[in-house]
Amino acid sequence: MSTTFQLNTSTSRATPTPKPRKRLTVPRIRDHKQDGKTKEPLVMLTAYTARQAQLLDTHCDILLVGDSLGQVIYGLDSTLPVTVDMMINHGAAVVRGSYHSLVVVDMPFGAYEASPEKAFEVAAKIMADTGCAAVKLEGGEAMAETIAFLTQRGIPVMAHVGLTPQAVNVLGGYAARGRSQEEHEKIMHDGKAVQDAGAFAVVAEGVIEPIAIALTQSLEIPVIGIGASAECDGQVLVTEDMLGMFERVPRFVKRYENIAEVIDKTVAQYADEVRTRAFPTADQTYQPKK
Repeated sequence: MSTTFQLNTSTSRATPTPKPRKRLTVPRIRDHKQDGKTKEPLVMLTAYTARQAQLLDTHCDILLVGDSLGQVIYGLDSTLPVTVDMMINHGAAVVRGSYHSLVVVDMPFGAYEASPEKAFEVAAKIMADTGCAAVKLEGGEAMAETIAFLTQRGIPVMAHVGLTPQAVNVLGGYAARGRSQEEHEKIMHDGKAVQDAGAFAVVAEGVIEPIAIALTQSLEIPVIGIGASAECDGQVLVTEDMLGMFERVPRFVKRYENIAEVIDKTVAQYADEVRTRAFPTADQTYQPKK
């Protein structure tokens, strides 16, 4: 394990204590794929809080502080209203809660599209204020100049092609991409463009499986799939989706547990015990010393 947990008596919360294990680096993630092939797929999940990072860290290679926190944490309709400050606050928490995984922070909508210079300003602030190792931005060929500008100035970039949620209004929804020959060619071209621009890895989201496989085989950098193919160089999911925190389950998600049901049952028991005065008992109260 990458961390142990000790009780902080001042807060009554578990705090992480580092064990002798080095954090993964961008070059190590990039070099996970050798000669166009990956022996063991990369494991990537989203994380938004320090405690969540503590629990995921030992199992993951990459923790993504995704702008999906807009929907998952804040109850927003999309990722579009997410701000840079939101990403920084949650990114810093995830960095504090982890010791092993590479932490990547999403750049939110409107924070990088205007110009490479603006993108650098925002990315530099995110990295300085969170301590993360890299940023992620959406877009293929259109963002290649920006990716090159950032990487040449010391900011590692993970790219994102295929279904790009920040462009949902242009795309007309969250449907899978690549069904037409035009989309097929665009995805392949976008992947090559971000690789040539210096991205160390690329997320391929909502891509028809044959295209996801072809993209993975054609690129030298790791391709991390979400709704793509098991043949990709790694996989990423929104943690709350795979844990069953929400009623809706996207097609590309496997629900590994139903944590929402566990919470519902547990809170129902608590509420019943409070109302019947069964809680607290002597074990949870302070009695006079004899």
